[in-house]
Amino acid sequence: MSQKISPTAMRVGVTSDWKSRWFASRSYLKFLKEDIRIRQFLEKKLKGMAVDSIQIERFPAKIGVIIFTARPGLLIGRGGTGADDLRKEISKIIKEKVDIKIEIQEFRHPESSAKIVAEQIAEQLEKRISFRRVMKQAMSKVRANRDIKGIKIELAGRLDGAEIAREERLEEGGLPLQYLKANIDFAKDTAFTTYGTVGIKVWIYK
Repeated sequence: MSQKISPTAMRVGVTSDWKSRWFASRSYLKFLKEDIRIRQFLEKKLKGMAVDSIQIERFPAKIGVIIFTARPGLLIGRGGTGADDLRKEISKIIKEKVDIKIEIQEFRHPESSAKIVAEQIAEQLEKRISFRRVMKQAMSKVRANRDIKGIKIELAGRLDGAEIAREERLEEGGLPLQYLKANIDFAKDTAFTTYGTVGIKVWIYK
């Protein structure tokens, strides 16, 4: 059997950086669990807001959460109330008196983010739009960006309500998965349709 590995995890330190930046010897397990809870909460809370990535930085008595999104206005809210609400919810997860700083940065090219593209495909599939149409539309949007060299979209499940689950994929341009210096963005998502779940995988070669 072939061995599979995440294209992003394999390229940490080469073309991609860690999404959690801190060092701890005794409190490693505690910090790791907190990071997982923070990410799970934010991914659930910010679903549909075009979030590309969430980065966490830790300092003595201080935690920095950096959110990259294509729709910063939705997160910030009127008068910054959205960021304040997130800060309060995260402080409940940590349960300690630490200074929490939330930084919201704009992600200017959402079509170059595999996570945002996968999320948009999931939203359209849940609205019962034909999977072939969804895949072609996503492909054309991504390829409109000149910095994108290649893309692959893969769907698996009961597509269009078929009785037998199958796998469909669409690929355009180059995608050198075995070349470590290639800047490849990878993301997975799940569409919850009336016929069952549909798995979505997106690779984008920048």
